[in-house]
Amino acid sequence: MARAGLTPERLTRAGADLADEVGFDHVTASALARRFDVKVASLYSHVRNSQDLRTRIALLALEELADRASEAVAGRAGKDALSALANVYRDYAREHPGRYEAAQFRLDPETAAASAGVRHARMTRAILRGYDLAEPDQTHAVRLLGSVFHGYVTLEMGGGFSHSAPDTQETWTRTLDALDALLRNWPAP
Repeated sequence: MARAGLTPERLTRAGADLADEVGFDHVTASALARRFDVKVASLYSHVRNSQDLRTRIALLALEELADRASEAVAGRAGKDALSALANVYRDYAREHPGRYEAAQFRLDPETAAASAGVRHARMTRAILRGYDLAEPDQTHAVRLLGSVFHGYVTLEMGGGFSHSAPDTQETWTRTLDALDALLRNWPAP
């Protein structure tokens, strides 16, 4: 019989907390079982295995990010919306490094299509409509923004910018200014 109080949701949240503490790569069913002081078998009536647990954490992270982003960009347009979206990603990564890493976890196509990742893409495309980009430029811009946001956040969190001036906030602000300028003057093919 499963230990009282264990649910898929509780295990997912505990796994997400564990990811923030030790890194997403170190989250396993065994590590989570140790946290609850139960045998791994006790978890298997709630999660199938470590892969299922990691997928659930990724889905939670995508949902949390989408909720924050929706709230941040609501009623904004242009550079204000772009900056709000970018800052959500950066702030979330700082507050929840393991969850942020989980949000990058590769999902199977069916799971990805049903995830909050779709909301992320829609929000980004909605912001880009303010820059009057048509396809395929809009898709190129979505990929550019994701790459810049993720790349900057990953380098910053890894200490890649800590060895020199100016402050990373100044560089972040200038990066967002440059993205806004690029999007307003998107080069023709």
